Amino acid sequence: MSVTRTIKLLGLILGVAALNTVVFSPGFIGIELGGSALSSAIGATILAASGIALTYGCYALLFKSPAALPVKEIKTHEDYVEALSLFRRIKVLEDDMSLALHQLERMRKKKNTLLDILKQRFDPAELSYKKFAAVIQEVEKLFYLNVRSILNRLRTFDESEFESVSGRKPSTLSQELLQARKSLYGEYLSFTKQSLATNEEILLKLDQLLLEISRLDSLEPGDIDGMPCMQEIDALIKQTPYYKN
Repeated sequence: MSVTRTIKLLGLILGVAALNTVVFSPGFIGIELGGSALSSAIGATILAASGIALTYGCYALLFKSPAALPVKEIKTHEDYVEALSLFRRIKVLEDDMSLALHQLERMRKKKNTLLDILKQRFDPAELSYKKFAAVIQEVEKLFYLNVRSILNRLRTFDESEFESVSGRKPSTLSQELLQARKSLYGEYLSFTKQSLATNEEILLKLDQLLLEISRLDSLEPGDIDGMPCMQEIDALIKQTPYYKN
């Protein structure tokens, strides 16, 4: 369960507990189930409503699949995790989505580690720090744009149609149409794997950058662009038409 859902579940439990404390505590409203008929009726109604709220809330947060957030509204790390997790139930995408989720977590850790190392090596006001930080931000942007491209395409992926053209279920389509649909779904899967491979390359470049920064003793701002890893990262960014996705 995601952190967001965990927080919502805890909030629901605490909210219901607080309401019942206020209603039944003698120091507040003091409703008694064994008191007058009206008091007992109100108390029983509140207890029943609390039980229904908890039951439905737990079901919605623990078992019900969340509504898919539009890709353009996906902003945070948690948003990306939830968006990708929705596709793990599709058998043919399960392994790729597991890798994508693992890459997300690795990206988050590597970025934090790089920024921590930079703060140890340079003052945040220094030009060297700003240059490295800008490159890290650009690489992170490219990484997440690749994930957004995957999500944009998978939102139109129809699992039932894929099952029918993959031979796992009987199909009444002609061989010509069947082959055309197979090619189409093959492009979905191929694009996903290519994007994941690009993100794996990005993660590797960040590892190399981390290693190069950890070896630095002194560095002039003008030397940064000449570092092998910085040149490789720059080439990777320039050769990727990510603004078209």
